[in-house]
Amino acid sequence: MYDVVIGLEVHCELETNSKNFSSSENSYTKIPNIHVSPVDLGLPGILPVVNEKACYNALRTAMALHCENPDVIMFDRKNYFYPDLPKGYQLTQVTKPMGRNGYLDIMVEGKIKRVLIHQLHLEEDTASLEHDKNYSLIDYNRSGVPLIEIVTEPCLTSSLEAVTFLEDLKDVFLYLGVSEAKTDKGQMRCDVNISLKEKGSDKLGTKVEMKNINSFSSVKQAIEYEIKRQSEALANGEKIIQETRRIDEIGKTHSMREKVDAIDYKYFVDANLPPVKITDAKKQELKESIPVLKLDRIMTYQNDLGLDYYDASVIAKNRKLADYFEEVVKSVKDISLAVNFVTTSILSTLNKLEITLDEFYITPSMLSGLINLVSADKLSLDHAKKILYKAIEEKIEPVKLIEKENLSQINDKEELVKYIKDEFTKYNLQVEQYIKEDNMSVINFFMGKVMVATKRQANPNMTRELIKEELERMKKND
Repeated sequence: MYDVVIGLEVHCELETNSKNFSSSENSYTKIPNIHVSPVDLGLPGILPVVNEKACYNALRTAMALHCENPDVIMFDRKNYFYPDLPKGYQLTQVTKPMGRNGYLDIMVEGKIKRVLIHQLHLEEDTASLEHDKNYSLIDYNRSGVPLIEIVTEPCLTSSLEAVTFLEDLKDVFLYLGVSEAKTDKGQMRCDVNISLKEKGSDKLGTKVEMKNINSFSSVKQAIEYEIKRQSEALANGEKIIQETRRIDEIGKTHSMREKVDAIDYKYFVDANLPPVKITDAKKQELKESIPVLKLDRIMTYQNDLGLDYYDASVIAKNRKLADYFEEVVKSVKDISLAVNFVTTSILSTLNKLEITLDEFYITPSMLSGLINLVSADKLSLDHAKKILYKAIEEKIEPVKLIEKENLSQINDKEELVKYIKDEFTKYNLQVEQYIKEDNMSVINFFMGKVMVATKRQANPNMTRELIKEELERMKKND
């Protein structure tokens, strides 16, 4: 039996107007080589200029991951030759990365797992290559795009833990607003390092690396395939080779090249980018800009508001939805109603209209006002939701819509009894079924008729009781 040991190297492109060291536009496009400058191409005489926003967002991410931060921002040259690296070196961070010794807590099968972060550094992305049988094409649009790399310690033990970490890390990027982190655009990708060791042993097995995996499902497939492959090889007395592998479209990994020794990149501090001191005031400003993150909100919703894990995680998944929900619950009496509205009506409307909360007409105060009418028994839940949808469609405050169209709930017993008796007159056969057969479905039948007659304004609980009372009264008088 073997223990699985997994470490991840996660790359995420940062969202900025320009690239990390040049003024070239930083935006996704499928048209090759249109966002390129002499700096990106490594032409003679170039001088890089540091992107301030990229640096600060990399620092904010490191702070959100509880990392130790440097006193200065500085960059190193990582020297190697490859077609996607036009300068022959990459500007990166080794001497003083943006963060070291951090962590991210994740929830796996109901338990909190702490994933240790070795370091986070900011660098420039490479160009992208497209290979054919007889030639390769190169696109420099990606060259120089600001890229953070997050290296975990080898502390993950399953594909579930690895994928959960990646999903939660993506949510950190989205919460901070530093990246869209879309895997289909190559904005987030990772390398997976995996080894097997004897169960209970402290001695790590031979590490196998899988490069540039750009979807979470592929990460899962690659890890599970490698666990099976390596387990079978060890069981047969074979030796695991230290190598780099790739994953194909069906989740199978294939050897690319063996790795005997670590590459000597001959790092040295880049002389064109002098160190810039980070003041304590700036560090404090960046820390204060970090919102409460997803897991902390989930725990708060569970412990302070009484939500179950599912509802709490649905709300906390999206920062803007979580902020919206928190504003709503500040002024509602029934939190469960707020959860109901936000997780059903609000989310379904956003999806249906394909809009964001920034474009959504109903403000938290509008929604809380409607919810309080339901909890005060002045509107039924069903009626309130219909009013909400109408208010969204007509772009009018729900409370004003109720006043304008007289849509408030009918709570007057005499008025409700009048509607009930009118329906009894129309449907004598159903009344007879109740009187002679005690057919309880008759109550539901008349509930539906009264709700239609009152345009769903009848108090449902009161209406049901009055229908039963009137039917019983008629049964006794029969």
